[in-house]
Amino acid sequence: MLIDWFTVGAQALNFIILVWLLKRFLYKPILDAVDAREKLIATELADADAKKSEAKAQRDEFQHKNAEFDRQRADLLSKARDEAKAERQRLFGEARQAADASSAKRQDALIREAHDLGAAISRRTRQEVFAIVRKALKDLATTSLEERLADVFTRRVRDMDSNAKAGLAEALKSASAPALVRSAFDLPTEQRVAIQNSLNETFSAEIRVRFETAPDLVSGIELTTNGQKVAWSIADYLGSLAQGVDRLLEANDKSQAKPKIKAGKTAPQSEKPEPGPGCQ
Repeated sequence: MLIDWFTVGAQALNFIILVWLLKRFLYKPILDAVDAREKLIATELADADAKKSEAKAQRDEFQHKNAEFDRQRADLLSKARDEAKAERQRLFGEARQAADASSAKRQDALIREAHDLGAAISRRTRQEVFAIVRKALKDLATTSLEERLADVFTRRVRDMDSNAKAGLAEALKSASAPALVRSAFDLPTEQRVAIQNSLNETFSAEIRVRFETAPDLVSGIELTTNGQKVAWSIADYLGSLAQGVDRLLEANDKSQAKPKIKAGKTAPQSEKPEPGPGCQ
């Protein structure tokens, strides 16, 4: 069989041209399209990986924030419970203190009321007793008794101490009005003369004297002049006794108001009533 080399060459040339044409106009666009597609796919895969990583990071951040939120919520709830418990205890403590203070005030008020009532009863009893004694002595007093008291009064004037006598002498000397001698009954002339003579002898001067009756006096005589007074009467003794009782009541009130004295210390003794008055 003979080979037609021209035909073979032409066919080869045609094949080469066809391959070049295919490569130029078919394979290269296809390869370029495939490369572009591969690049696009790679880019999309990279973008997907990036988005996946970003999504994972966002998920991790969200989980972290969610865990942090849960922790903060638990802390806030615990803090709120602690604050509520502390506030409840504080309110309970204040309410207990207020109740204790109110109870203590009520108890103190009851004690003060009982003490005031006892003191009032004691003072009223004392006043009534002394009022009865004064009235009884006044009713029992007689003229002869008042005359006898005049003698006692003159002795008291003579027996005054030097300071009292000097003060009364100065008062008598500087007085513009006569000295006033008061008695519950009208003194007879003899008793008035005796009192006048006793004053003249005691102060070595002529003393001007004016006599008056004073029904309010209880068995006694008093002399007053220029702010000075010399008196002797049962009423004065009763007054001194009343003052002594008042001091005892006041001392008792103070001792009850003060806290209890510790063991080993002795309480101060109450003052004794003063004796009957002399020169005032």
